[in-house]
Amino acid sequence: MRLHRLTLTAFGPFAGTHVVDFDALSGAGLFLLHGATGAGKTSVLDAVCYALYGGVPGARQSQGHTGLRSSHAPEAVPTEVSLDFTVGERRLRLARRPEHRRPKQRGHGHTTDKARSLLHEYDPATGEWRPLSRSHQEIGREVGELIGMSREQFCQVVLLPQGDFAHFLRARSDERAALLGRLFDTGRFRAVEAHLAERRTAAQQRLREADEALLALAHRMQQAVEESGTDAALPELSPGDAGLSDTVLAFAALARTTARERVTSTVLAVRAAEEHHTAALERLAAAEELARLQHRHRQASQRAGDLAARAPERTALRRRLERARAADTVVPALTARRSAEAEHREAADAEAQARATLPGHLAQAPVERLTEAERQTSQELGALDAARRAEARAEALGRELTALEHDAADDEAVLREADEWLSGWPAEQAAHRGRVDAAQAAATRAEQLAGRLDPARRRLAAAQDRDRLVVRLADASEAARRAADRSAAAREAWLDLRERRLAGIAAELASGLRPGAPCAVCGSERHPAPARPIEGQADAAAEDAALTAYQEADTRREAAERAREAVREAREAARAEAGRDTVADCARLVSGLESELAAARREAAGAHAHRERLAQAEREHERRLVERHEAGRRTAARTSRREALQSELAVQWAELTQARGEDADVAVRAGRLRRLAGELAAAAEAARRAEAAARHLKQADAAEADAVWRAAFDTPRDAADAVLDPARARELQCRLDDWQTEEAALAAELADAGISAAAERPPADVEAARWQAGKAAELRRAADAAAAAAHSRLAALDRLSAQAAEAVRAVGPRRAEHDRVTRLAHLAAGTSAENERKMRLETYVLAARLEQVAAAASTRLQRMSGGRYTLLHSDDRAGRGARSGLGLHVIDAWTGRERDTASLSGGETFFASLALALGLADVVSDEAGGTRLDTLFIDEGFGSLDEQTLDEVLEVLDSLRERDRCVGIVSHVADLRLRVPAQLEVVKRRTGSAVRHHVEDVGGPG
Repeated sequence: MRLHRLTLTAFGPFAGTHVVDFDALSGAGLFLLHGATGAGKTSVLDAVCYALYGGVPGARQSQGHTGLRSSHAPEAVPTEVSLDFTVGERRLRLARRPEHRRPKQRGHGHTTDKARSLLHEYDPATGEWRPLSRSHQEIGREVGELIGMSREQFCQVVLLPQGDFAHFLRARSDERAALLGRLFDTGRFRAVEAHLAERRTAAQQRLREADEALLALAHRMQQAVEESGTDAALPELSPGDAGLSDTVLAFAALARTTARERVTSTVLAVRAAEEHHTAALERLAAAEELARLQHRHRQASQRAGDLAARAPERTALRRRLERARAADTVVPALTARRSAEAEHREAADAEAQARATLPGHLAQAPVERLTEAERQTSQELGALDAARRAEARAEALGRELTALEHDAADDEAVLREADEWLSGWPAEQAAHRGRVDAAQAAATRAEQLAGRLDPARRRLAAAQDRDRLVVRLADASEAARRAADRSAAAREAWLDLRERRLAGIAAELASGLRPGAPCAVCGSERHPAPARPIEGQADAAAEDAALTAYQEADTRREAAERAREAVREAREAARAEAGRDTVADCARLVSGLESELAAARREAAGAHAHRERLAQAEREHERRLVERHEAGRRTAARTSRREALQSELAVQWAELTQARGEDADVAVRAGRLRRLAGELAAAAEAARRAEAAARHLKQADAAEADAVWRAAFDTPRDAADAVLDPARARELQCRLDDWQTEEAALAAELADAGISAAAERPPADVEAARWQAGKAAELRRAADAAAAAAHSRLAALDRLSAQAAEAVRAVGPRRAEHDRVTRLAHLAAGTSAENERKMRLETYVLAARLEQVAAAASTRLQRMSGGRYTLLHSDDRAGRGARSGLGLHVIDAWTGRERDTASLSGGETFFASLALALGLADVVSDEAGGTRLDTLFIDEGFGSLDEQTLDEVLEVLDSLRERDRCVGIVSHVADLRLRVPAQLEVVKRRTGSAVRHHVEDVGGPG
């Protein structure tokens, strides 16, 4: 990669636009970048880094974009860095602008322009720059792929910081590992170490879990063994113990053997208990059978005695049943006599009641006379049917006339109501239209008020902001005043220290004099009277610290002033918006407008309802007109119908007057005749039934007397008393049958041989036999439970033993994996005994890189040191258990001994670190894909070299041109200005720094 042109605008200490032409400076292959302290030499290097990566090196990156902006530049000028460079065969131009706050083009205040990046490529065919991308991310990826280095690697390799490499020479192994790790990106090897450590921990955890599972099975087997009452005991074991698997398997085998012996003994005990229980049950069954037979004999003997004592009662029941059977032959005659008597009495009563309703001349008439009167009455009733039809028609005509009168009254009410409503319609219509117009006007007024309310609210908010910003402006002004006071004090302190340092600069120069070494001022090697330090003399470090304090205080002052201006601009904007009105006035105006707007919106909200009511009233007006017209038409039709109905009704009433006679109406006359006909018919029928009932009663008396004589009863009363109802008769017969059956059964029971033999034996003892059977059952259950428990424990032990064997088989692979991963993890971490030098994996990789760097650096170091020194990588094991692998020694050819790099002098340390930096640049560029680095910068350190060494160092740097490289030296050493003709001077001014090119034919391709 070669740099061509760098353009800076408002960047760092550079207020305007400045161009650094690297093509002109690199014509000789070596150029010097110099200038006063604080002029901005480092800012040139920062600009190169910012253009490529969008950031600056080291701690300056933490200041953000505000640290890139020039304090001397006008606010309207944006900060911008543009860099032309070539990578491979491609010529590119990369321009970047950080985020910038500038004044608004219209109005007051400031606005913020976003950061932007532009990437162009030069097209040799057309001679024009072709745009490639505006995306920060795309440009960052493109630059990373082209250069092949990160920003940290670029800053370490291209902008060679000598102070870092001088420290690197004397650093500990871990410090060297940190720098080399950033440059060579060995994080993947560190990740491998961490991954192996995690795998070791995981494998250890899995192995411990497997051991714990195996121990849990062993403890469960121990619990089963303890429940059986045996003496087998599990040894004390812990996860990870040696021989854990063998011990558990041996204990499982012993536990299973003991459990099987226990099962055999319990099976024999169960068999003995079963035999004893069977015999006890047989004895219990025999005792219960003997007791049952003896009980049956006692019951049969007692019941036979009871039956013999009740013999007279059976004889009386038998005679009662025989008399009841004889009375049953008389019962039909008795029943027929009672029925005929009841029938005769009922018929006589009915006849008397029927004749009591007849007129007096018919009350005692015979049946034939009553029948003739009933026939004549029916003929007269039939003649009244036509009169009843005329009466029904008259009633219908009357109802129709009544309905016509009701309809006429309803239509008159409708006409009257319609006329009244229609008379008030014009006023009601005008009222509805007035309400609709008022609602529409309210809606218009609401829109106008809403348009006035938003500006009033903004004016109120602006008035509130204005009053609040007055207080903030006073605070910001006070803060700006204090910051200005502190900045002035810091500036005075810095100027005071500077004057004191300049006053004692001779003593400061004298402190660097060495016998035989030339003076930096006069060049003499003799120093007869070097200046002495004066009282209160300040050194460069104090001056730099004071300058830094002043710059920081001045930065804070500018920030405070910007904050004050921002508050003032905000207050002026709020004041312009609010005008002269107070917050209270604005609030009252807003409140009044809100009230009026709410009222107008409430009134306008009823517009729809008012329009609906107007439409409804208009529909009602149309309905009223239609009702009035229809009512008039019905009234005219009703008049002619009424006249026809009245004429027909008069004819019907004349016929009815003749038909009803003396009665009130035809219905009354017909009812009277109908009742009379019914009464005559009922009386004739009752008289015929009474005559038939008298004949039937006489026949029943004769039949009853004959049946009583045949059944040998004295009177019908005696026969009736002897009758039994069927249920009572069946009950008595059942009692006789039950006595007879029981008597036969008892005789058979007492004659049974088994029962007779049992009665002759002693009484059976059932309770004793039952107690013995219960005791035998308890012994059998206990034996069964013991056998079941033994079988269950044996099954559990078999199952647990199988699980333990499976667990032992599962532990093997986990243990092998744990041993393998643990060995690899310890080997990669440098803690294994096999790792003799205690080198971590990352350290081993870095050691290989450091060996390459030392080899590349030694080539240049030998030339710089006149063949005396050679850098050597050392992987000797460090003492006290410390890790090794990143040792760095120097071989002194004059003594032939290997020395520590810390023993080098200041000048030797400089060219050794320079050689190391150049070697590191070669190795890193090769590591980054072979990207060619044609432009390098070396920062300070040349002041510690004598004249001969400086020549040798410059000769080495000049030799870099053999690889077509350009090297820029950043230094204050005045002698270099004579030795290096191509120079870029950074001049510090009050209005901002500037650059000057001290070469011929400054310029190059654009």
